[in-house]
Amino acid sequence: MAPSGSPQERARRGRELRKRLPRSAHAVTPALEERPDPVALLAAEAADRLPELLPIRYARMGAGPFAFLRGAAAVMAADLGALPDTGLRVQLCGDAHLLNFGLYASPERALLFDLNDFDQTLPGPFEWDVKRLAASVAVAARENGHGDGPARRSAEAAAAAYRRTMRRLAGLGELAVWYERVDSAEVLPLVRRRHRQRIATQLERARRRTSLEALQELTEVVDGSLRIRGDPPLLEPARFPDRETVQRVFADYRDSLPEDRRTLLDRFRVVDAARKVVGIGSVGTRCYVVLLTGKDAEDPLFLQVKQAGASVWEPWAGASRHGHAGQRVVTGQRLLQAASDIFLGWATGPEGRHFYWRQLRDMKGSAEVSDMDPRMLEGYARLCGRTLARAHARTGDRFEIAGYLGAGDGFDRAVAAFALDYAELTAADHGALTAALTDSDTPTGMARPSGHGGPDPVSDPVEGEVSGGADGVPRA
Repeated sequence: MAPSGSPQERARRGRELRKRLPRSAHAVTPALEERPDPVALLAAEAADRLPELLPIRYARMGAGPFAFLRGAAAVMAADLGALPDTGLRVQLCGDAHLLNFGLYASPERALLFDLNDFDQTLPGPFEWDVKRLAASVAVAARENGHGDGPARRSAEAAAAAYRRTMRRLAGLGELAVWYERVDSAEVLPLVRRRHRQRIATQLERARRRTSLEALQELTEVVDGSLRIRGDPPLLEPARFPDRETVQRVFADYRDSLPEDRRTLLDRFRVVDAARKVVGIGSVGTRCYVVLLTGKDAEDPLFLQVKQAGASVWEPWAGASRHGHAGQRVVTGQRLLQAASDIFLGWATGPEGRHFYWRQLRDMKGSAEVSDMDPRMLEGYARLCGRTLARAHARTGDRFEIAGYLGAGDGFDRAVAAFALDYAELTAADHGALTAALTDSDTPTGMARPSGHGGPDPVSDPVEGEVSGGADGVPRA
């Protein structure tokens, strides 16, 4: 339903909302004694995950506070859900930390910078995404050794860019807002001059990251047939009943696509499938890579099939209107991204589990924040804040949000203060997890893995496939 009232009236409502929830209130973090046990939350979240993969998840989260934050969306949801909120709802990304932004190809083959992870997407108060972004900036800055001053400035830069972009978009028409996008060409001016040629080369490399490149890296010929190359436990051939599972889910997935995409998909045939371990927060969910070929073996398409559950925000924002969690993810992605993968779809698998599908590689790239100096991190935080506001403006009342945020920096400073305090909480939570990893009385599976627990070599950018340089600009 369209918001009621003129843009001026809606902006006034936003300004009046400050009386109920002053912008300075966004500096507040939950009281320690009122927070749920973060380790218990993580254990509860793992109830429907593959137990043999959970040690990998916890080991990856134990690598440092930033890795912990990436995997602990449920912890932050519990924290923010307990605090007063504006009630100004948008379609949330739900996990808007720094590494869930990156490069990908539009259907027109333009290279865009945008949000790229939507597992937790759900309508909710706009500030939840902003605070998660700012907190990730502060945690990353501290982990990079920047100190609290630069960490605060970088977090404030993210919030300020969000506020300024939302106010700018409030001055545009509906179609102009919908068509707004951040093209990769806009990234270069943000980079120091001496790095621009190298970044241009990296952007060009991202354009070459396609299923054809993945064919060379991820497959081999076995007994005359093309197969996905295993790398246990991170990438394992789909054995019965897994292979049968993928085939059944594939048919249901096909039905979720628009007719033109079904026509295209029908030109491919399923060749092989493998179960893969992805990222940090997703480890333990059922995830597959499916290899399809078109006119011949040199015409590949790699799709990722990933289990979808309830969003971690649902206890506080309300249940999704979509009864299918995969449809929730796909719909959220299409609403938030300037352009989305043509193969996005959803399906129901055995035992009623929900899945969503997308391309594994489509000219994707992401930044490596661990290499960023203070100036680079601040610039990257600003870019992410701008991108988040563009996404929110498509589904929320940008006039009311802009009115609430205002022209001053009160919101920016409050969010930066929150981010710094939340970085302290995250460090403490990370410490609790590392202690639990060595405690035999902790929940099942919460132990260090004996096998391969390092970065996933075949993941998408969200899950660690690609990295960025010291410039802080996405690279392939």
